[in-house]
Amino acid sequence: MVKILWVSAHPEPRSLTGALRAEGLRTLAEAGHEHRESDLYAMGFDPVVRGSDYPAEPAGARLDVAGASRRAYDSGTLPAEIRAEQDKLRWADTVVVQFPLWWYGMPAILKGWFDRVFVKGFGYGVTDPATGRTRRYGDGTLAGRRALAVVTVGARGPSLGPRGIHGELTDTLFGLLHGTFFYTGMRVLPPLLLDGANRVSARRYDAMRAELADRLRSLADTPPLPYRPEAGGDYDADLVLRADLAPGRTGLAVHRATPDHPVPRRGTPDGPTRDRGTGAPAGPGRPIVEPESADLPGAGPATRRDAARFAGCR
Repeated sequence: MVKILWVSAHPEPRSLTGALRAEGLRTLAEAGHEHRESDLYAMGFDPVVRGSDYPAEPAGARLDVAGASRRAYDSGTLPAEIRAEQDKLRWADTVVVQFPLWWYGMPAILKGWFDRVFVKGFGYGVTDPATGRTRRYGDGTLAGRRALAVVTVGARGPSLGPRGIHGELTDTLFGLLHGTFFYTGMRVLPPLLLDGANRVSARRYDAMRAELADRLRSLADTPPLPYRPEAGGDYDADLVLRADLAPGRTGLAVHRATPDHPVPRRGTPDGPTRDRGTGAPAGPGRPIVEPESADLPGAGPATRRDAARFAGCR
């Protein structure tokens, strides 16, 4: 059994994102997994960092967000809604983050969720008490967990490839995948791209449902992206990749290991929380046959013909 936190960000529950969220949660339930949700729009989540997040700070003092958030985290005085989200993350062993790609990034409400929840002491500024070493990039509070981004995009798949005009998706999402998921210690699964989301035929919707279900059913077997851990020896004292690794190459892809220089592994792929390894046993995908109906939250039962309703509402 897997414990999954599903974080979603879309203002319209009858959207394609909303329908796929319902399908995903049903798949998890059918597989016997536990899940908790953070449907940010439905929650009315406030994405704005404010001084009131840190009530113990002196009135009228200049706000140092990093320092204030650390003091509030350590003293347990963060707002209840932030502590509740942190508790969900501690409970989960897999985090699914679902959103439509807007202007090459996540919706602002989701960015604000990370800003307010991943405070200093929880998301960053985490140190190993034995060594004083900063725990990040392959280690941290969320080490041992897996993270999957489920992204709907209006553009077509080839244009989001390595030579596509929109750029390769793992590069576009580098700040989320490497700079947030991996930074906090999570193993980063390849993101699930659901393209052509502005106009979805019934056949395409069935394919999307099946692809999502397949990825959810293979969460434990999907090899993560082979990002290089900071403590793995691949970086020098200035945190620059060693010259003998990926020689002559630059760009974001150099931070992923290659077969001749694999990611160092410590312990088992799904071992203790402190395990910084990023390998995982590969598992074959399975063909999935889904039922022909989906429940759209707030809209009642829907049939395959309703896929046309998602046009422009991904």
